[in-house]
Amino acid sequence: MELAYLSLIDSVYNACPMFFDQAFNTSYIVAFIMGLFTSMHCVGMCGSIIGTLTLSLNQKIRGNKAHLSEFVFSYNAGRITSYTLAGFIAGMLNHVLAFPFGEEGYRVLQILSATFMAGAGLYIAGWFPVFAYVEKLGSFFWRKIEPIGRSLIPVNNLIQAFVFGMIWGWLPCGLVYVAVALAATTGDLVRSTFTMFAFGLGTLPAVMGMGIMAGTLARLSRMQRFKELAGVFLIILALFAAFPGFYPLKMEHF
Repeated sequence: MELAYLSLIDSVYNACPMFFDQAFNTSYIVAFIMGLFTSMHCVGMCGSIIGTLTLSLNQKIRGNKAHLSEFVFSYNAGRITSYTLAGFIAGMLNHVLAFPFGEEGYRVLQILSATFMAGAGLYIAGWFPVFAYVEKLGSFFWRKIEPIGRSLIPVNNLIQAFVFGMIWGWLPCGLVYVAVALAATTGDLVRSTFTMFAFGLGTLPAVMGMGIMAGTLARLSRMQRFKELAGVFLIILALFAAFPGFYPLKMEHF
């Protein structure tokens, strides 16, 4: 019986090697949950943006919920595409920066990423407000591309909506930077890319502004206790990113 069980586990592992890796930091599920937990930040930061975009649409589009949903989804598809591209860039930089120093260089980058994630956790919990200044890191790049996004308003078609979403994806956001830091610890270009894709999917329910989940997150975002829980979650995540061998859900290859 035990041999049959181990054989089943081995089959699942071989079928899904990218999802059941021995290292914690390659877990796309964790990235997705991280996006879901930090969505309350997206509700406050991006909710007004998507509200403005919706109001700028033609009255006929706004009056048709199905058609409106297509536009909202296109915005978010573009945003997640930019997140995915950021994951690809993080993976490239990780190889470039760590390669000359070997395993030691990768380990330093891993610790730095974990420290960054812990700072974000403290910030969300309300214990480290100075971390908000991290969002200014991308301000220079944002000032360069923001006029392109502004020129697309009012949005008249789905392609335009997608392109605007791609611009929107580079809006300076400390929590997106944290996700990029997590992606950088994967040590693999493909995994880094898909980690950011998974993070983007996690933010989708809240930012889409549809269904029960978004309403629940909006209410939770005003609860200090939930902010503290989300912050502690990120801090724990940072510890596992720094010491992946202690990740409790790690699956060994039998």
